[in-house]
Amino acid sequence: MKRIYFLVPNIKIAKKVVDDLLLARVEERHIHVLAKRGTPLEDLPEASLLQKTDFIPALQQGLALGGLTGILAGLVAVALPTGLVLGGGAVLGISLAGAGVGALMSSLSGLSIGDRRIQRFQEAMEQGEFLMMVDVPRRRVEEIEQIVKKHHPEAECEGTEPTIPPFP
Repeated sequence: MKRIYFLVPNIKIAKKVVDDLLLARVEERHIHVLAKRGTPLEDLPEASLLQKTDFIPALQQGLALGGLTGILAGLVAVALPTGLVLGGGAVLGISLAGAGVGALMSSLSGLSIGDRRIQRFQEAMEQGEFLMMVDVPRRRVEEIEQIVKKHHPEAECEGTEPTIPPFP
């Protein structure tokens, strides 16, 4: 799946774009709309907390860094001459604990940070535009972009994200 970003000038056009996407068989759960804080989205599919924050990227980074730290700590614990006999199970346990703690701490931190991928759209949203994020299979990216451009030339396609998180 890839995420396509569109900037739309107003809510009227945003509703029309959503209708066209639904007619093109894009499920509503794959359409996310974001606007300036306090802007009513009416019946548009609003972006969830996972799309608005850095939760998923922070979780992935914390899992990787915590796991690596846990492996290193486990190897140090096995190598130290403490009199305790520690084996591979200890290394595995410590690395899993490190991954868990790293993922937890990092994801909690990510919840408080706005999504780094949508920061570039912040100024446009502050001026009243709507950001639409549409998740589609790779093979449909061009088709969906063409549908939106054909019916709504005022909607600006702002590119795609290489891959979307596994559970957006």
